Amino acid sequence: MKRLLSTGLGVATLALAAAPALAQDGVSDDVVKIGVLGDMSGVYSTGFSGEGAVAAVKMAVEDFGGTVLGKKIEVISADHQNKADVASATARQWIDEDQVDMITDLTNSAVALAVQQLASEKKVITMATGAATSDLTGKACTKYGIHYGYDTHALPVGTATAVVKNGGDSWYFITADYAFGHALENNTSEVVKALGGEVLGDSMVPLATTDFSSYLLQAQSSGAKVIGLANAGQDTVNSIKQAHEFGITEAGQQLAGMLVLISDVKSLGTDVAKGLNFTTAWYWDGDDESRAWKEKYMKYSNDAAPTFPHAADYSLTMAYLNAIKAAGTDDSDAVRAELGKMKIDDFFAKGGTIREDGLLVHDMYLLQVQEGADDPWNVAKVVRTIPGDEAYASLADSGCPLVQ
Repeated sequence: MKRLLSTGLGVATLALAAAPALAQDGVSDDVVKIGVLGDMSGVYSTGFSGEGAVAAVKMAVEDFGGTVLGKKIEVISADHQNKADVASATARQWIDEDQVDMITDLTNSAVALAVQQLASEKKVITMATGAATSDLTGKACTKYGIHYGYDTHALPVGTATAVVKNGGDSWYFITADYAFGHALENNTSEVVKALGGEVLGDSMVPLATTDFSSYLLQAQSSGAKVIGLANAGQDTVNSIKQAHEFGITEAGQQLAGMLVLISDVKSLGTDVAKGLNFTTAWYWDGDDESRAWKEKYMKYSNDAAPTFPHAADYSLTMAYLNAIKAAGTDDSDAVRAELGKMKIDDFFAKGGTIREDGLLVHDMYLLQVQEGADDPWNVAKVVRTIPGDEAYASLADSGCPLVQ
């Protein structure tokens, strides 16, 4: 009995001695693991996601010092193939077996909605950058879901407003036929109608379509002054190229790209995209800090300039790691609380804040494609800065059930 009692006291003493160390570092499994779950091979793999997103996250980890609270930071990645079921299966394995602490990228709105819900049920933070649907912080908001960078409400506030005020008051949409495209068309239509314009029709187009000719002909025959492209990535590039080939803009109709990246413009060529207005969450030539970050990033990305989703990937990684440092733990509840307190004030988001619904609110920018710049990546100029409280829906109007 004495021997058992002595052994038991020894075990208890060891447990008590270990407890303060666990509370002090607060890192589960002795590693902070970040998962980049994106489109690594499909239509969004170049500008929104892909290796460029992984590079941005790894660059942030390196700049942070490689450790947090004395523990290693690890980055893993996977291709969700633009399929919600594949993404959900990967996320479940990451959380249940690989102890991933935070999942980011999540390009493709259907993917982001599915993974955000699954991860939140398991109390894991998600920070979506490539996905656009405002439902992520609206009707589908969750306690642990964060939407970082932009959404389908912010995009038309800049682009559609500028186009309608310049006389483009009748629209026809060519729309990616899934959650993202539907949300973007709906949000843009609301802006157009609020400004006195009208929507004459739309064409729903499957993701990764290569031939847009029939849809462009429908848009042309509608007589609309503006053809709104509620798509993204290679779909946007293909639709603009083919519209140029068919002489649609020369015949008098205007194209409005609702989600365009500088990588899309470079792929098209500024001669094809000249004069195109589009809204972005960030542009590398906006200030000295952004220009310096762009030069550093290009060393990680085979000389490709960063798009705004890639800049967002870096920024959110820094914010997440700083939140762990401030909380003294990687516990999701504590980290989410710290993220809600902090100002995201870096090269990407000036004075940004993450609201209760999970939305990062910060300034957006209306750009216009320009020709003749010395830097081949300097494809646009900033026409207008759109204040965050103007670009995004108010918290009261978000539709998030968590908001009281």
